[in-house]
Amino acid sequence: MIEMNQLRDAFSNHFGLHPRLIVRAPGRVNLIGEHTDYNEGFVLPMALDRGTFIAAHARADRMVRVYSSSYAAEDRFSLDAIERNHEQPWSNYVRGVVKGLLARDLPILGADLFIMSDLPLGGGLSSSASLEVAVGYAFQLLNNIDMLGEELALLAQGAENNFVGMQCGIMDQFTSVLGRAGQALLLDCRDLSYRLIPIPPDVRIVVCDSGVRHQLVGSEYNSRRASCQEAVQLLRARLPRITALRDVSPGQLAEHADLLPAAILPRARHVVSEIQRTLEAAEALDHGDLSGFGRLMNASHASLRDDYEVSVPEIDALVRIAHSLEGCYGSRLTGGGFGGSTVSLVRVGAVEQFTADLAARYREEVGREATILVCSPSDGVSRAALF
Repeated sequence: MIEMNQLRDAFSNHFGLHPRLIVRAPGRVNLIGEHTDYNEGFVLPMALDRGTFIAAHARADRMVRVYSSSYAAEDRFSLDAIERNHEQPWSNYVRGVVKGLLARDLPILGADLFIMSDLPLGGGLSSSASLEVAVGYAFQLLNNIDMLGEELALLAQGAENNFVGMQCGIMDQFTSVLGRAGQALLLDCRDLSYRLIPIPPDVRIVVCDSGVRHQLVGSEYNSRRASCQEAVQLLRARLPRITALRDVSPGQLAEHADLLPAAILPRARHVVSEIQRTLEAAEALDHGDLSGFGRLMNASHASLRDDYEVSVPEIDALVRIAHSLEGCYGSRLTGGGFGGSTVSLVRVGAVEQFTADLAARYREEVGREATILVCSPSDGVSRAALF
């Protein structure tokens, strides 16, 4: 847990003055609905009670100085010349957001920023979106900019798509901005409408970081997205009105499967079935059907493993172990894949034993240490302190 006084003092020691404010933007865990967001489908994430904190102070010039405690590194750039930093890739999330603000003709000046996070980097909990949203909100407050929550989320997503080069959907940034305590968000990624789904108090969300790290930019993530786009183009030969896999039902996909190459069909099958699972899962959670929700989580993981092929052996081991433990309703890969974390729905009275057994058996079977977080649904981005 990051203490505000600790961050304030770290800022002062580094920059030689006190910060004006501290903002916090949460990470997120997606309960179900993986790789559906960029297919204009549905997702069911929640904001975490862990995230990115930025202490900030406005400058009178057009320079930005930003220090990351996670990387023990500083970056400096001018608002008049924002280019990609190939030596410090983490700073491109900051640079991209600032460049996006300037592209909107918003009146901003430079700033000093000190970043701390209690999210595992690369763990599938959206540390990048959390950073983007925190940077955008800090500049918003420092420059008295009036920006709606959805606009901030789109700004952050645009930075990741257009500047960093990661073709993510809107889910991560939207959840970091508009998450609500005690609730999951059933988000329609086509029109950004959403419905709050209460998470029952007798369960906990357990996130287990496998310790396996992924590099999504320029990797298989963008390849999966391209496969989905190709599937839509091919299916339009018989379904001319579709614009995304969101528009294809499981029955339609089965009927027209002959249009898709063997390498593309399972990718489309995952997305189409996952959208349906997400809607069913939201209804199950809304009605307190935890067993039904858990079964859908398990089916989601199988689809991610077999059809979308974004799991890895360590993640599969975590899911298998979780399924065997008392009190676990369901478990699955969460995040983009190729490592990262699992998410499990666990009965509250079984959480302590579940986490101990999961860590011990993962160590024994895989030879790695897992980091386990018992999480609560959190509010979205906010000002954590004002000085």
